[in-house]
Amino acid sequence: MTISVEEVFETVNMTLRHHFDIRTVTLGINLKDCMDRNLGAFCRRIRKRIVEMGQQLNRMADTVEDQYGIPITNRRIAVTPVSLLMEPLPQRESTAVRIARELDGAADKAGIDFIGGFGAMVQKGMTRSDRTLMEAIPAALSATKRLCGFLNLASTAAGMNMTAIAEFGDILKRLAKRTKNGIGCAKIAVFANVPEDNPFMAGAHHGIGEPDYSLNIGISGPGVVRAVIDQNPECDLTELSEVIKRTVFKITRAGELIGREMARLMRVDFGIVDISLAATPNAGDSVAEIVESMGVSRMGRPGSTAALAMLIDAVKKGGSMASGNVGGLSGTFIPVSEDAGMIRAVRSGALNLEKLEALTSVCSVGMDMFAVPGDTPADVLSAIIADELAIGVANHKTTSVRVIPVPGKKAGQIVHFGGLLGSAPIMKIPRQASPKFIARRGRIPAPIQALRN
Repeated sequence: MTISVEEVFETVNMTLRHHFDIRTVTLGINLKDCMDRNLGAFCRRIRKRIVEMGQQLNRMADTVEDQYGIPITNRRIAVTPVSLLMEPLPQRESTAVRIARELDGAADKAGIDFIGGFGAMVQKGMTRSDRTLMEAIPAALSATKRLCGFLNLASTAAGMNMTAIAEFGDILKRLAKRTKNGIGCAKIAVFANVPEDNPFMAGAHHGIGEPDYSLNIGISGPGVVRAVIDQNPECDLTELSEVIKRTVFKITRAGELIGREMARLMRVDFGIVDISLAATPNAGDSVAEIVESMGVSRMGRPGSTAALAMLIDAVKKGGSMASGNVGGLSGTFIPVSEDAGMIRAVRSGALNLEKLEALTSVCSVGMDMFAVPGDTPADVLSAIIADELAIGVANHKTTSVRVIPVPGKKAGQIVHFGGLLGSAPIMKIPRQASPKFIARRGRIPAPIQALRN
């Protein structure tokens, strides 16, 4: 892949003026060959590998950042789903918590921002190890700083594990109570159709179909996209789509250049470029503001879903033309707390829970980083999750939920998380949902298309 001088200058301009950065370089690490029936031996192996590879990742990221002048905001590691690694070990909560602490400590020693993979694939059923890990989530994520977790609770091929979904509502409540402002809940996401090469937390993990090591890139450019839309105020939507496609093409080319160079320096496989537009609380770095720049008066009002659908389609087309290694989530994040435009939309009343769910029918990520009253019943949380994952199952797409029940907070108040997690207005949600439906448990079967597998 050759990069022209003109593209280099364009990338420099995007970096200086419009917050373009490499949101994350995420090294996927296979830990299956570290498995052992002795917990101490297992922990020593995973710590050694993560520290060595994490330190190397940091060194190479610094080198590439200096060489190309493009900021790399986060350095992350994703490991094999921990429930698989726990299979030979004693099935006790203390086992899972010990592993969580080891992963967190290794990431800290290596200078890694986040480490993901404390999770399980339970879309069709749960092993003893899966159950042990799920029960340990409140203790594990409240005792660690850098560790993130995930659960794949549904898939188009398997259907929806309603038993796990029902149990997760209670797990989430217990985790919220153990952490300040429920912030521990920001460190775990639940999915339908989770990708195995996702570089973005909290859902990152190193899938079983991946090589021993893979270097995945997550790019970010909401400010860049908004700038080109503002520069084209009179063009029709067909032309606007082309403008966005060309812009994302350039962003993706820059991301792949960085990813391939880092993979070469580390002598590992280059994985994917995730072309998701990821917002931050910084001014001008908002996906909601992109939608509003397109002509929607406020994110959440009528027209928002159509505008978001067009934006994501253009992002996907531009990225796929730029690289044969597009993967992960690749679309648009619309987290409430991390996006200044989304926060304004909720506080003004333009965006409510129901409209947020509707927007996720076309976005690539789901209901992300939204806060609800701390006294929300567990079955209501489970029902919200079930609704969102059903959208993913029925539409053959990835959807996820990251919801934070904030202890002591009521609808209309605001909670400040700080850093990239921003601030979240507490959204008003129903106090009653579908307790008898959730209590049935079992599994919602896969859609009929799955019979072609």
